[in-house]
Amino acid sequence: MYRQKYSSMLENPEILDYGAYLQCDTLLQCQKPLNKLCNSDELQFQIVHQVEELWMKLMIYTLIDVLEYMQAEQSHRVITAMKRVHMLQKMMIEQMDLLETMSPKEYQQIRLQLGNGSGQESPGFRILVKIPTDLWAVFHKQYVEMRNTSIEAIYDSEYQHDDSYVIAESLVEFDELLQKFRWQHLFLIQRSIGIGSHSLKGRPVDMLKSGAKHQFFPELWQIRDQMTDAWGQSYGRVRDSIVEKKAVSE
Repeated sequence: MYRQKYSSMLENPEILDYGAYLQCDTLLQCQKPLNKLCNSDELQFQIVHQVEELWMKLMIYTLIDVLEYMQAEQSHRVITAMKRVHMLQKMMIEQMDLLETMSPKEYQQIRLQLGNGSGQESPGFRILVKIPTDLWAVFHKQYVEMRNTSIEAIYDSEYQHDDSYVIAESLVEFDELLQKFRWQHLFLIQRSIGIGSHSLKGRPVDMLKSGAKHQFFPELWQIRDQMTDAWGQSYGRVRDSIVEKKAVSE
């Protein structure tokens, strides 16, 4: 009784100005009809992935702005826009937890509906992983080459915590959150179908680990290694224990 009552309201909503602006009549038809769902979890599966595509669309649009702001060296706008990107990334990571409310059995039923589709075919994600190449090229030209400096100088020998450093760190956070998103997806797969299984493309799911380990801005990660190694050469890689020194002095 309740299913029929509220399903009808969902599938034939009253559209007023707010709904017309949001195109809710179209938006709410983007999921399978309730009476065609394979189980009660398929609706959440579709919606979570559709929302992820919308967040990625907004992220890509914002990163296009970031590229233009960096070209013009409008640093404050770059930082503000990157803050939005980071918030979107965090929401994408968090909302994936919702899919862990499915049982492996229920996901197997949903999987039958996917053909041989894979998350690797996500249009938003396929664009998103191409953008870092341009982000790095523009950042390096405008904030490193044009200023006659280097990543080492920005982070260490001429460190000033200036706009070059802050923008570099915003790229690091973008890179880190991309890795976290890929690892979160990997954990979801492990929980739903197992990490030792094969994808719907016939490839071992375990292959996804290589993507999750990928760094888009390696120079910004390597500088940390270089600084730590230089510190070790100056102060010693293995140092005397503070506790032991204290015991001897007493």
